[in-house]
Parts: sequence; structure tokens; C-alpha cells
Amino acid sequence: MSLISINNLTFGYDGSYNNIFENVTFNIDTDWKLGLIGRNGKGKTTFLNLLQGKYEYKGTISKSVDVDYFPFEVKDKEKLTIEIVNDLAPNVQDWEIIKELNLLNTDAEILYRNFNLLSGGEQVKILLISLFLKGNNFLLIDEPTSHLDIETRNNLINYLDRKKGFIVVSHDRIFLDKIVDHIISINNTNIEIQKGNFSSWKVNKERKDNFEMVQNEKLSKDINKLEVASRNTAKWSNEVERSKYKTNNSEKTIDRGYLGHKSAKMMKKSKVMEQRIQKAINEKTNLLKNIDRNDTLKIIPLTSNKTPLISVNKLQIKYNNELIFKPISFEVNNGDRIAIVGKNGIGKSSVLKLILGQNIQYDGEINVVNNIKISYVSQSTEYLNGNLKEFVYKNEIDESIFKAMLVKMGLSKSDFDTNIEDMSEGQKKKVLIAKSISEQANIYIWDEPLNFIDILTREQIEDAILKYKPTLIFVEHDEIFIEKVATKNIKLER
Repeated sequence: MSLISINNLTFGYDGSYNNIFENVTFNIDTDWKLGLIGRNGKGKTTFLNLLQGKYEYKGTISKSVDVDYFPFEVKDKEKLTIEIVNDLAPNVQDWEIIKELNLLNTDAEILYRNFNLLSGGEQVKILLISLFLKGNNFLLIDEPTSHLDIETRNNLINYLDRKKGFIVVSHDRIFLDKIVDHIISINNTNIEIQKGNFSSWKVNKERKDNFEMVQNEKLSKDINKLEVASRNTAKWSNEVERSKYKTNNSEKTIDRGYLGHKSAKMMKKSKVMEQRIQKAINEKTNLLKNIDRNDTLKIIPLTSNKTPLISVNKLQIKYNNELIFKPISFEVNNGDRIAIVGKNGIGKSSVLKLILGQNIQYDGEINVVNNIKISYVSQSTEYLNGNLKEFVYKNEIDESIFKAMLVKMGLSKSDFDTNIEDMSEGQKKKVLIAKSISEQANIYIWDEPLNFIDILTREQIEDAILKYKPTLIFVEHDEIFIEKVATKNIKLER
């Protein structure tokens, strides 16, 4: 066992008004399995980069182990896969590599294919086993489940459950619950480490937030009462003080020493009251800073008097004239929320693109009602650029509604001045989701909408869908999201 010690860490990007981290201090046991969580843009990837020594910072980060980052860049992707593993872990025997692949339920034959010919899921597996085989290192694993199908995610869960010594950034709630034993949460004002998985952290967070809200309300009432009492006490003190100097004949016998004593006593009481007020205000000020508002997003779907909106009969997508999945048939009616599920590469996105009218080869029948409005969230964010005002103008959406949705999803007003291409991947995806829910549509078609999206925003999206009941067709690998929002699953199988 060894420690990674962070002491008084302070960091902010050049030109930024506020530091991302301010005097942060904590220790990490390198045998722990940590999940790193926080809203998009809070600094999760920045923190991993600081641990790697990529940025200059104030304070100290001390460690006695190597730190390795996933996913690392493979410079020569045309190499045999086994050569890439051996480059990183040169002293490892072939049987050890095969053993790791067996833990991931993966055939060893991929070792003898060029790395660039592997699927995305296979590349993820190779990069991970290479880092674990290297040894004497602490792994920083950044979003390993993005774009992975449910089966591959479960293989990854089973593999990482056997390992230790890593920090993983993930927004997959099931993934975090099954593999981590500590949570690092990047909050609005601090970083906290807590033993347990995501669910236990969430229970504790909700308990703490509820306590703070009750305490805040109590202190607010106390402050109001104390302020009234303080004003009255000060008023009485001043009146007594003034009475010492009255000179009419009826008051010549007043004991001015007694009045002075009474005045001083009242003034002291007033000062004590002021101190109590200030203490209550200070206590109140320290509350609620790390509570994220879970405001409900708003969707205003359109309803068509035509039904079904979409009908699919014995549909099969073709790649290079080859059918890639068994025939599927389904209908989409008002209020349906249909999840298209299946392994990576089986054609889920192609089904969505075919509904959108793109030129996709297929057999079977597909009919989409004329003149219905469709709102689309693409899987890719690579094409996004320019500022938000230009994005609003180009997409003809209401700017005030669009920006209100972004604020609810955690973007700050300072983020509005950032070009979209410079935003984090999670923030870019929020731009696409905010655009879609700002549009009135008969059907919302979303292709992996939750990639890189933080957990709180996922829950906001789930709540909005359940509240406003839009007609939705989507591809997603978050099992909790599918279970909560889908009214029907269409599974693609070879």
C-alpha cells in the first residue's frame, strides 16, 4: 500500500476568473478503487491531468507509483495487437495476456489482428489489459464505457471488479455501483472522498443536503427573531440612555447612576444579540453551497392525430448488400418510447438514420407519416463549432428557452461565451439535448444521448421524459435509463 497525497492544490486555467480547485487537500490509498464523479465542466479530466503532471499548479501532489492514463494514444495502429501489448508490458508472458482476455470473455485471436481492425470495444479491452499488465502503476481510467454496448460493459464490470488501484471517471450508475469502493466527488466548492459505491454516496449526499436545508430554514427563522430582539433591545437601551439627561422638575429625583447601569446592561445585551446573529449568519453561509438544484427540464411535444406515426415491417439493414440483423417489425404511436438495443456494429444507428430519411440500404417496409416534425440528437458532436448565439440562429430555436435548459443542466453563464468546440464532451452533448428539448416535435430521435453526460443531468432527462411523455425513439447503453423511460425495447440480433 502507498499513498497519493494532495496538499493545498490550487489550479485555474490562464484567463479564467475562478480557480477550478482551491486549497484542496486529501490522500488516496493506491489499493482503492475510486469512482470520480461531478457535473460536466467541474474538472474531472483536469484533475486526472494534474495527477499526470501535465499542468503547473500551486500546492503539492506526491506519489510513489507510476500513474498511467486510459485511453492512451496508440501511435502505430497498423501494428499487430500483441505487439502493442508487449510494447507497454515487455516482460509479460503470452499466457498472462491470454488470461486477462479470458477475464474479459474475449477470444485470444484478436492478438494477431492489426489493432486498427479491432472494434471499439476490443480496442478498449486491449488498452486496459496492457495497463494492468504493466504493473506497479495506478490507473486513471477516463470514461471507459462510452459507446460500449451493454454486453461489453458487463464484461468490463466483471474485469474491473477483480482489479484494484485505479480512479475511474464514469457516469454509468450500475458500473460505479459494481466496481468501486470509494467515491471522489468534485463539488461546487470542494472535493470529498467517501467510502462506498455510488448508491451509498447518493444516500449520504441526499441525507446531508436535506439536513442542510432544514438547518438553513431554522437558522433563517432564528436570524429574523434575533434581529427583531436586537432592534428592540437597542431601542430600549437608547431610550434609557436619553432619560438620564432629562431636566424637567418632575424628574429631578431620578437616580442617574441606576439609569446608567441599566443603559449599559441593555447595551451589553444588544451586543451579545448582535454576536449571536452574526454567528447564525456565518453558520447559514456555510450551508447549501454544494447542493445542486435538480430543476426539471421542460419538453413540449406535439401530438399527431394520425396513427401509427411510424410502421416497420420485416426491416433488415444492409451493409455492402449483406443483411446484418434478423427482421424486425414494430409500430410507433403517440407517447411510445422505444429503445433500439443490440451489440455494437449491429445497425442500431442505421435504423434511426433510415427513419430520418437518410440513404440506407434495407429490405422490408418502413412508413413514416407525412409532415410530422422530428427532433434529432446525433451520436457525434464533432461537427459542432462556433458560439451558442450562432448555433441558436442556425437551428432556429428560441434562445431564452435553449439557454434556460443549459443552465438547468449545469452550464454557467460564463460557459455561454465559450465556443462549442472548446467545451467538454459532456457540455457539447448538453448543447444537442437542450436544442432538441427546446423544439416542439412529434417524434424525438436520440442516438446515444447520454454519452459523457453527468449523472445528475441523466436523472433530470429521465424525469422530464416521464413527466412530459414525448414520443421517443432512442439508442442508449445506460441500463437504468432504458429501464426507467422505455415503454418498448426492439432488440437487433444477428
